[in-house]
Parts: sequence; C-alpha cells; structure tokens
Amino acid sequence: MNTVLTPSGVPLPPASGAWREGDPPGRRQWYERDKPLPLEAGGELPGVRLAFETWGRLSPGRSNAVLVLHALTGDSHVVGSAEPGHPTPGWWDGLIGPGRALDTERWFVVAPNVLGGCQGSTGPSSFTPDGRRWGGAFPFLTQRDQVLAEADLAEALGVDRWALVVGGSMGGMRALEWAVTYPERTRALLLLATTAAASAEQIAWANIQLHAIRSDPHWRGGDYHSAGPGLGPHAGLGLARRLAHVTYRSEPELQVRFGRAPQGTEDPWNGGRFQVESYLDHHAVKLVSRFDAGSYVTLAEAMNSHDIGRGRGGTRAALSRVTARTLIAGVDSDRLYPLSQQAELAAGIPTADHIRVVESPYGHDGFLIEVEQIAELVRELVD
Repeated sequence: MNTVLTPSGVPLPPASGAWREGDPPGRRQWYERDKPLPLEAGGELPGVRLAFETWGRLSPGRSNAVLVLHALTGDSHVVGSAEPGHPTPGWWDGLIGPGRALDTERWFVVAPNVLGGCQGSTGPSSFTPDGRRWGGAFPFLTQRDQVLAEADLAEALGVDRWALVVGGSMGGMRALEWAVTYPERTRALLLLATTAAASAEQIAWANIQLHAIRSDPHWRGGDYHSAGPGLGPHAGLGLARRLAHVTYRSEPELQVRFGRAPQGTEDPWNGGRFQVESYLDHHAVKLVSRFDAGSYVTLAEAMNSHDIGRGRGGTRAALSRVTARTLIAGVDSDRLYPLSQQAELAAGIPTADHIRVVESPYGHDGFLIEVEQIAELVRELVD
C-alpha cells in the first residue's frame, strides 16, 4: 500500500485499512467454501473465504486442536511480530508457543479471521463473484453465521472436535455459540469477558459508534473502497475507535495514567491537547491504518445481534446444552462487560463452576493485557 502525503508531509489515511489482494500474505492460510453460506437473517453469502493462521501440528488422532477466536478489531495474527502482511504484532503474544500455556509442541492452534472481517476473510472490502467490492451491499451477519463458516473450516482441517475453544469479548460470543451449536465438537471452553446476550447498554455504545461511521461524508453508504487516500470514512472510524477505547479501559486507570496533564508542550487552552486526548488520537490513527469501516459496522451489528437463547427457548435453555468442561472469567474493572454477565453464564452452564476474576486496572482490555492470568486459566483446562 503506497503512502500518500499531504503538502505538509503528513500521511493521508487509506480509504480502507483492509488487507487486499496483492498485499503480502504474511502467515495467513485460506479456506474457501465451495458452496454459498446460508445466513440466519435470510439469503446466502456466495464466495466465502476465511483467512487463518496455525501453530503446531494436528496429531494423528486429531485430538489436540485448539480454536482461538478474536475480538472486534482483532485478526488471525494472535502471536508473532509485525511484518509484511501483518501491520501489528500478535494481540495475545505470550500465550501460544513452545513451553507456553498453549504449547505448540503439544497443541495444534487455529485462529481464523472472522467472517465479515477485513484481514483476509470475506467482508465488505472483498470482491463479489462478479468482480465488484461488496461495500454497502454486504449482507447482515450474526454470530451463528460466523460460527457456521468456522465449522466448515474445522472440517477442512480434519478437526472433528476441538480440545479447547477460547475467546474473549466478541470472540467469547462465538466460543459460546460453538459450545451451544456444536456441543459434541467442543471438549473444553474458556469464556473471557463476554456475555450470553448483548445488553441494552452494549448495544447503545455500539449504536453511537455506528452513527459516527455512517455520518462521515465519505461513508457513501459503504461504497468507498475505490476512493483515494484521505477520501474514505477515516474520521468516522477514528471517532468510533475513540469512543470504544474509553469503554475498553477503566476510569481509575485513565486518571492515574493521564490525569489532567497536557500533551508535551501543548496548551489545552490554546488549541492543544490533554495527554488522554493524544492517547485516543493515537489509537484512532492506528486503527484507521489497519481496519475497514465497513467491517467495523458489520461486526458491531453482529455483536448487537448476539443472543444465545434466540430460537432456543431462552438463555437458560440454550446454556444447558453446553457439555464442554467450562471456565468463565471476567475482569474486575470491566465496565463494558461487567462480572454480573459472566456470573449469569456460570450459573447457567451445567459444566461450569464459579467465575474466575482477572484482577486488572485496565478494564475490558484486561483480558488481552493480563496474559499470565489468562495463561493460568488455559492451563487449568488443558492440564
């Protein structure tokens, strides 16, 4: 992706930060479904492709496979350095590898980029079968559609049953769908900072982010992917990221870390920024360079649709279908997915006991940051 600069030398953001054909593949592999994917909301999605990465080897008995599912703006690059094809380092570095909790001498670990995403899997930035970008015509997806595509990937890899399915936040929603939809194919389950159904408050926060993106004059109904640098909905996507990031962290952490300090020599009374504003700007710029606004909309709406009890007789009936040995953990400072939601999961899943509490000042992001505590939970399940 060529960098275009303003006259003052500032890089213009791309119309989309999605991975595109012709970009370095990095460590990705691909699975292509040979028939259309039926969608829960009606209709079907033709030409489905999932990007994924693997570590370790599948055992002769095919009993050592682990599925790792990412959150909203994650991707298949769970561990590893930033490199051509992968603009950021692994988002759970320290969890997978020789001698780690998911020891690749023992486990075959699979991490797909979610259907609807933008790092190699079919999503709004992808081409339709007739050669156009999907853009605003991309269909509405639910978590169940995404898990159906992942189930096809598992079959293609020769995995009849996952030894462990693990995910946090949006990844936890899909992990739970796996255990409810395919109980016979999920031996153990680790749910982190997630919920049985998106709450009114979670939907409300997402709604504001969706409005931010769709209000951007460069959104164009989702059909912006052929626009030049600086002409995509980067302002709306950046605003959505700023808002989301505040909900991902905790108030005490922000106060201790930034307080009311100005950013360097900037004067907030004369057009300058506070440190916390600079922090949010930084994360907005980072996301715009590696993510797609259309995927953000698609995935946020899929998260809003999440309700494990839909069509299954309610939450309690759906959770009772889980047969996997289950651990459920939440973050004590999480204000977006509070511990009460994990307590509901623990009370409803027959194979779960009390919730585990990850101690962290970092709020919802604690499930990504407190890798050692997460590793102990993984070891409790797999050892």
